[in-house]
This record gives sequence, C-alpha cells and structure tokens, in this order.
Amino acid sequence: MAISGNSGSFNNHAGRNPIKKKQHVLQGQLSFSPKRSPLQLNAYGVPISVAALDSTTISGTSNATLHASSSSLKSNAKTDLSDRIRVCVRKRPLNKKELKKGESDIATVNGRRTIAIFEPKVKVDLTKYVETHEFTFDEAFDSETMNDEVYRRTAFPLVEYIFQGGKATCFAYGQTGSGKTHTMLNETDGLYVMAGSDIFSLLGRSEYSHLAAWVSFYEIYQGQLYDLLGARKKLFAREDGKQNVCIKGIKEYEVSQVGRLMEIFEHGNATRSTGVTGANADSSRSHAILQIVLKHKEGKGRIQGKLSFIDLAGSERGADRGETDQKTRMEGSEINKSLLALKECIRALDQDSRHTPFRQSKLTQVLKDSFIGNSKTCMIATISPNISNSEHSLNTLRYAYR
Repeated sequence: MAISGNSGSFNNHAGRNPIKKKQHVLQGQLSFSPKRSPLQLNAYGVPISVAALDSTTISGTSNATLHASSSSLKSNAKTDLSDRIRVCVRKRPLNKKELKKGESDIATVNGRRTIAIFEPKVKVDLTKYVETHEFTFDEAFDSETMNDEVYRRTAFPLVEYIFQGGKATCFAYGQTGSGKTHTMLNETDGLYVMAGSDIFSLLGRSEYSHLAAWVSFYEIYQGQLYDLLGARKKLFAREDGKQNVCIKGIKEYEVSQVGRLMEIFEHGNATRSTGVTGANADSSRSHAILQIVLKHKEGKGRIQGKLSFIDLAGSERGADRGETDQKTRMEGSEINKSLLALKECIRALDQDSRHTPFRQSKLTQVLKDSFIGNSKTCMIATISPNISNSEHSLNTLRYAYR
C-alpha cells in the first residue's frame, strides 16, 4: 500500500498539522515495503561515494564493527552542524516472538526522512480500515539499516563538534524493547563504540596531541545519581559560575583504546538498575549516561569538549507494567516525569524560549550544560513495528515530533 505526498516539514509552521493521516479500507493482509535508494548519504543527507566508504579503515583497527566510523573519519565528509537539535527515528525489525505470532509490520520508512504507521481500526459498522499516520524527521532509518549507517548520520558529526570545543548529546527514546540500548550501547557496534573509535583516532593526530579522553558512566535512578564505575556511590551535581555542570566525586578513567572503553562500559553496565515489567523481563529502570570528555593534558585539565550518550529508561504506560508492586509503579512514575521534562526542555530550546525548565527533573539538571551555549543534540526515537505496539509507536513519534 503506497502513500502519496509528504507530511509537513520537521520544523513546526503555523497552521500545519505535523501528522498526516489517511484512511484506507483494509483488504487482505497488511504488508508494506519501504522505498530504498542505492545512494548513501553523509551525516546530513549529502550523497557520498560508496567506494570511498568501502576502501578506508583506521590503521591498527582490526574489529570489523569499527569499519563505519573509520569510513566516516577518513572520507572527510563535510557535515553541516547548523542544526542545534536534530531528531531521527529508527524502526527495528520484527522479533522472533512477533514473527511466531504472525504479527504484521505496520511501519514503513519512505525515503530518508518520512515514516508512516498503518494503524488497523474498525468502524462502528464493523468495517475494517487502516488509518495512516505520517511523520517527517531529520533522518529516518528502516529495519534494514545497520548501526554503522545510523552512526554516520547521527553521532559522527557530534564527534567532530566536540573537537571544535562544543558539547554534544546523543540519546535514544522509545518503548521498552524498541531498540534503544542496541542502538546506543550495544557491546560491539553501539554508537558509543564507533564514536570512541573516531575520537581515539583523532587524538592520535598531531593537531590534537595536547588532548586526552576521559570516560565516566553513571545512572539516574529515582531522581538520584549513582556512579556505575564507583561501586554505585551516590553522586551530587553542582553548577559552577559558568553554568557548567560538575558531578563531584565521579570516577573517571583516561582511555585511548576502544577495547578499554568497552571494558569500562561492560563493568558499569553490569551494575545498572533493571527490573521486570509487563513489557520486558529485563527492563532498564534508570537513565544511563556514558560521557567522553576531551581534556587538555597540561594545566588543570581544562575541558575542550564533551560527548554524552544516554540510554533512557523505557517509556511505558501504567497498563504495560502489569500486576507490579509499588516500587515498580514509583519507578515508572519517576521515569515518565523525567521524560516529560526532557521533552519540555527540547521544545523550549527549539523555540528559543526565554525560560527552559531544566529544574523539573534530575535528568535535565545534569544535562543543562549540554543543551545551552555551544551545544548540539541528536535524539533517536526507536519504534517497534508490530500491530500490538502501534499505540506505543505513535506515542513515541508524537513525543519526538517537536
């Protein structure tokens, strides 16, 4: 079932509905195929040479999963960093459980910016039909897109930016089980691994020999900060006179190799707060923040740039938590509160509002210096494509649409 026309531009315009809806009578099984282009793009949509991508690797790097980051670095693809906030969407494939149940894929990525959800409905006269919802974002990734391409079009420009003295944040938002952790923190080809590879490669160049990379990893659970590299020590965030957020006593490690970065991540991730919910047997119940900070080697370690990767706790409705105890319900309430605060801050920044409500949650408080001043943010909304999660997917897309 094809969809004609385009939905509104990502930036809001007066009088325009950001979501395009259409209705089609449901005939037969739902089956849709996204249109794909043979061209590959750089981080901001400019076609680049496929040959250039395939022919380059970072010297000394043997891990095949790091191929994409080396390609991004050595192809010297020029990127436009004029957008302060970029929002992307990624659709995961149907999983084994969904395939076994015979669920249909109701999400289609059209081109490189638009995603459509085909929501089955029934009229009062029992006529079945499909309501189509279209959203346009800065980037849209279908289920066949690998992490390396997602990295090249989302986080790679942020790596360049922190070497220019900026602060950058890349985070994933979505329902539990929609692919957030796989995208951000996968142990072999998560965005943080590829970014680390490029950062360490750049630090090996003479023009950046005065800099070193330091890594920290902490979580925000129930409105409190805990050091995932320091035996879950409780942390406190403070803001200095220059509006820089300082987390006192956090454990940091100087890192120069991807293997060491992965070891540090695995150690911290093992202590992260998880729990069982009605939607996931191993649901992340905290927001995890992995930060790579570039510091000057000389003097007092002045900060050159900072890149934060955030794996947000899953967004779930109360009904999805099932028959849970009070602790789980309180966790869900705190998670939803912080996610709403994050949305409000992004909206305020996007609209150049005089007031940005950073103090509404601990999450937005600690990220304040990564959202103001010389900063860039990339949000990746992850969705599940099956029918039973259509409401979740629509909620995620509406949340992400500024």
